[in-house]
Amino acid sequence: MKIFTALMGIMMLCLMVAAASAAANPQTTTTSSASSGTSSVSSSTTISAEQAFSQVYVSSVTVDPQEFYPYEHGTISVQVTNSGSTSVAFERADILNNNIYIEDETQNPYQSMTYLGPGVTTTYTFDVIAKPPEGTYYPVFSLASRDSGSLRYPIQVKIDSTPVEEAISVRPDNFAINNTDNVNLTINNPREGDITDVVITPEGSGFGVTPDKVYLASVPAQSSVNVPFAITPYQAGAVNFNIQYNNGVLNQHSDNLSLPLNIGTSKTAAATVVNDLAITESNGAYQLTGDVTNTGITDANGVIVSVGAPAHPVEPYSSYAIGSLTSNDFSSFTLTFTSTDLSAIPIETEWKDANGNTLNSVQTFDLRSLAAGTSGTRSGSSGSSSFGSTTGSSSAANAGGSNAAARGGGGLFGIGGSRGGGLSSFYPVIIGTIVVIAAIVLYVKRKWILAKFRKQ
Repeated sequence: MKIFTALMGIMMLCLMVAAASAAANPQTTTTSSASSGTSSVSSSTTISAEQAFSQVYVSSVTVDPQEFYPYEHGTISVQVTNSGSTSVAFERADILNNNIYIEDETQNPYQSMTYLGPGVTTTYTFDVIAKPPEGTYYPVFSLASRDSGSLRYPIQVKIDSTPVEEAISVRPDNFAINNTDNVNLTINNPREGDITDVVITPEGSGFGVTPDKVYLASVPAQSSVNVPFAITPYQAGAVNFNIQYNNGVLNQHSDNLSLPLNIGTSKTAAATVVNDLAITESNGAYQLTGDVTNTGITDANGVIVSVGAPAHPVEPYSSYAIGSLTSNDFSSFTLTFTSTDLSAIPIETEWKDANGNTLNSVQTFDLRSLAAGTSGTRSGSSGSSSFGSTTGSSSAANAGGSNAAARGGGGLFGIGGSRGGGLSSFYPVIIGTIVVIAAIVLYVKRKWILAKFRKQ
């Protein structure tokens, strides 16, 4: 009995201690489960300032311009993201470097306290200046936390004085008055950053130019762009190309390039020479035939041959249209005219170049010996020649031939063709060839043909 009483006293003492402990810790609640005989305890958790700050990071950086010239101004934009669930307080944002820096710290807008909420991204933009020498620098973006350290992020920035290059890459060796020629202005950007908003303006007087202004949105880094212009000079002078562009948003640059308009005869233009002349007389008019050759480097388009005073053109060949003559090509022509004096007959060749300019060449011939010559004889003549938009003097091409029959020349087996050119001049040769082939076939098949006749 005494033992039982002692045990009951001990149990009562334990219950009293447990009740006192529960009263002293009201935040902890204990529950019992009759079915499982187990109990569970729940409590709330708190995130530290260091943990909240560790959820903040730099998510993006933009530098403008992509490459600075020395002493240029630009911007550095930094995006900061809070991927956590707790707001973080920051006291100051800054760019720290001796060569890439905020010129006036009093203009730094991020000196006061700011809060970056959970799941929020904010952008810090700084106006900076690039101080030489040239090179690659790593200014540090610094963002100080109020409660735990600071965020520091290095940013690569380059300073380089390599210039943008401009040159006339395509131009004629000489320009002609009132004639249009094409030129190409090439802009080469060897830098590591794009240049933007490029404006090219031709300036000056005494010429026409198309277009009168060109705009390019950008010239990418380490690339070049060709810009064509059509220029028509009215006098000797020069075209001054003014080139403006931006390196980044804040920095405008300007260059000038001069193109002298040297007036002269083009070394690459088409040039025509008339030769191999022959003349006949019929019904009071003369018929003149000959060849015209393009001895120039470029093509002559829309070639027309005609005679000038004292000759008077008459039909059917008052002028002769040849069409196009490529370099080193030739074509025959026929002209009909009347004249009382054959001592100085000018033959004019007119054509257009690739730009639509009209050019001409004039050669003067003494045709008296050709008109009075005997069959099979050819005699040379001399005179004056001009080329281009104005008339000058030079030696004339040779002329030859006695009459139209002699000019016909000889073809295969003595069968000649017409000097007029074309497929019709080859008809006699073609017919002769067909006859020869037919004769050969008949000879080879003679036994077979004779056998056929005998059967009949």
